Amino acid sequence: MAAEALPELVKSLPTSPGVYLFKDEAGKIIYVGKAASLRARVRSYFQTAGDERPKLLALVPRVADLEFIVTDSEAEALLLENTLIKRHQPLFNTRLKDDKTYPYLKIPVNEPWARPVITRRVESDGARYFGPFASASSLRQTMALVKKLFPYRSCNRVITGKDPRPCLDYYIHRCIAPCIGACTKEQYDGVIDQVVLFLEGKEDTVARQLKGEMRAASGRQDFERAALLRDRLQAVQRVGEQQKAAAPGGDDTDVIALAQGRDDALVDIFFLRAGRIIGREHFPLAGAQGETPGQILTSFVKQYYDSAPQVPKMVLLQHPVEDQVLLEEWLSRKKGARAVIQVPRRGKKRELVEMVAANAQEWLQQIRVRWLSDAGNLQGALEELQEHLGLPRLPRRIECYDVSNIQGTNPTASMVVFLDGRPAKAHYRRFSIKGVQGIDDYAMMQEALRRRFKQFAKDVAAPDAGLESAPAEAQETPAQPAEPALTAQQLGVRRLRRAQPRRQGADPSFATRPDLLLIDGGRGHLNAVLEVVLQMGVEEVSLASIAKQEELLFTPDTPEPIALARTSQALYLVQRIRDEAHRFAITYHRQRRSKSELKSVLDDIAGIGPKRRRALLRRFGSVPGIREAPLEEIAAVLGMTRRLAERLKAQL
Repeated sequence: MAAEALPELVKSLPTSPGVYLFKDEAGKIIYVGKAASLRARVRSYFQTAGDERPKLLALVPRVADLEFIVTDSEAEALLLENTLIKRHQPLFNTRLKDDKTYPYLKIPVNEPWARPVITRRVESDGARYFGPFASASSLRQTMALVKKLFPYRSCNRVITGKDPRPCLDYYIHRCIAPCIGACTKEQYDGVIDQVVLFLEGKEDTVARQLKGEMRAASGRQDFERAALLRDRLQAVQRVGEQQKAAAPGGDDTDVIALAQGRDDALVDIFFLRAGRIIGREHFPLAGAQGETPGQILTSFVKQYYDSAPQVPKMVLLQHPVEDQVLLEEWLSRKKGARAVIQVPRRGKKRELVEMVAANAQEWLQQIRVRWLSDAGNLQGALEELQEHLGLPRLPRRIECYDVSNIQGTNPTASMVVFLDGRPAKAHYRRFSIKGVQGIDDYAMMQEALRRRFKQFAKDVAAPDAGLESAPAEAQETPAQPAEPALTAQQLGVRRLRRAQPRRQGADPSFATRPDLLLIDGGRGHLNAVLEVVLQMGVEEVSLASIAKQEELLFTPDTPEPIALARTSQALYLVQRIRDEAHRFAITYHRQRRSKSELKSVLDDIAGIGPKRRRALLRRFGSVPGIREAPLEEIAAVLGMTRRLAERLKAQL
């Protein structure tokens, strides 16, 4: 289709609900969307004052043709959109990576002598399906756990009950051997039923059944079987205890949260059954660049539950989704009962969502770390960073700085060091900011850098300061008598002392000139650090800063910010270094804040010094514990008296 004919086609679109497909010049589908009104929705893409999201700014110029499919309702359009996204994998749609390959655990309960197997297709064949799992390895871990707990058969033999001998699993109590007739069909089906209940998160039901079987075996004086059932019961109970978590209520719930970078995204989903967290999976996403968190979660919910064999009663989300009412209706139809989507704002549910979000962020970080662990990637990242920032040499040593405070209180700064792209934790340093009052991140950053380069200047001025100078009395002068001859052992000790660095001399980290100083912040933070570097005359050190929001890099020599490509190896490396500096800074800040809060309560009480404070905390654990303790117990603590205990109780 000619480009000039596209506006006319848009004008002729129906106002009915449906799905539209954008194609490029080669006829390839690059985007699929749904609409309550096809004409209004598609026309919005081509208006002068349209959506300014970067993804759409890149999409619209590539649209050369479009197709549409009219549906009877918006709900049907929702389903069709999801099907077409899975089929065509359009470049500009957010989609699950390798969606067609996600594995499931299948239990053909309608077949005789059923056994769990791995499959990648969900069919309407009467079997029970669990999943999808993010990878085959995570599914195999689940199967290994289930196999340890329940003695079902894992072989593919034809079961006749007349085999001459069983396999090894029978002798190690991992199978009840239907192949040799060691169990009845009802007994084997009972094991499979327990597997299904366990995978559904109903460990309590399984435990009750095992307890009943154990008592029945004991009543028959079949003590060997009773002992096996006891061990299995204890194993199931241990797993159940491990899975008990701070889960609100007892409803079946999926908790979904998102971690989003500038160029990548990952969704973490926790499965709660009967109030217990029974498992979790994490799914990397493709095509999420430029999308809002709500749009990403909307795409994930549609694609994930389209293939999920079970739908929970409640889905807790980190962000609001588009078309929530439609999604709830669709999930309810799949479930056969009412399903609810919630975005909790407070309370236990919100805490649970935040926990899942923190896990998602950690997994996304792990993906980046694993990528950066490859030496070839690191070398490429350093070379690319040198090129984009115009550095005179490869940034073998990168130092990154960040500050942390709350309303100016307990301010701290961190210095992390990466050597050849890898963290050198022995070179990390932290600063307690002392010379800045109030909220002034620029001044805090300047103090940290000033102290760092003050030590560096000392080491440059005294390059031999790392060796102990000879004692003054050992120097030969005409006015003093000759020193007695030294034995070989004494001479060896003196030589060793001269070779050792002085304890209060050069810091091995501060004494090394960095190739690149990276600052967590924008242009203002960079200018503040540049002022310190110029004042102190530090030479041959390059500067750059990275802003959190847009992930833009600033340098003193470039008036415009530098935007690295979303798939840039250098961007991965810079983000990793920046995040590590932030983690190190905020950890130290929390330690200082905790000590400050503790000091304000106990150290202001006359008579309570460091030793008594340690003794009290060792005995009662915390300040609230001291406050609630009886007066006699406080007075009995080592170093305390009744009079001092009364004063402490009164002041607390």
